[in-house]
Amino acid sequence: MKQLKPLLAAVLLSLAGASQAANVLVVLSDADHLELKDGKTFSTGFYLNELAQPLKLLLDAGHEVTFATPAGKAPTIDASSLDPMYFQGEVATLKQYQALVDKLEMTSRERSPVISLARVEQIGYAHYDALYIPGGHAPMQDLIRSAELGRLLTHFHQGGKPTALVCHGPAALLSALNNPASAIARMEQGSRATPPGWIYAGYRMTVISNQEEGLAKAALKGGTMKLLPQTGLEQAGASYSSNSAPWTPYVVTDRELITGQNPASALQVGQALLERLKK
Repeated sequence: MKQLKPLLAAVLLSLAGASQAANVLVVLSDADHLELKDGKTFSTGFYLNELAQPLKLLLDAGHEVTFATPAGKAPTIDASSLDPMYFQGEVATLKQYQALVDKLEMTSRERSPVISLARVEQIGYAHYDALYIPGGHAPMQDLIRSAELGRLLTHFHQGGKPTALVCHGPAALLSALNNPASAIARMEQGSRATPPGWIYAGYRMTVISNQEEGLAKAALKGGTMKLLPQTGLEQAGASYSSNSAPWTPYVVTDRELITGQNPASALQVGQALLERLKK
């Protein structure tokens, strides 16, 4: 009997830990490019560290993760994110996170585990406890105008469920506008009118700043974005703030939202989401 007590205690501890595990939905763009002004395009995707750093924290903590894109297609890594500078200059750390994504076969056209947002809706939004959206420029191509994503965000907003986004990811909150495709089209055409009825109006948040977009403009190889994330969120009614020095970590939390400004903020966003899931 004495020998069974430690075993019983271990089982109970394991069950207690399992009961605290959350189902986290990670939504990525399935676009591999961004359409720019004047008919130009820019090859892009998700940033490795913006996906992998929070993802590793969630998996290490025992949480279940589901991956989704609008059409259920495998996402693309932005090749420019495969750089040690996003991992404190450590090549070994870069390879570690790249190996994690490779192991999950995230970008495999045949074996990627991603499901579509339509499938997420079929499963039921109530199945998911938290939402995470990483950046890279790709969300500016499809996520910002996805009515399906807008419905998902509205569910999380109404339930006060943790919703974390980083870099260009917070721009995806624009999908919760009424008729987001039309609203975004008007913004891209230069309309200054504030779209009505945005569920996040007045929320404090951050996103990659117009200043940082300007500093990184050379990456667009002479192209110009149709809409800057900061401009779009401010026009929709966000209470925007940013760091005092470009490319340094900056995270804002307000109600259910956790937003990070740039790639350097990804780890802190992941940590903040992890802490929220403990409550």
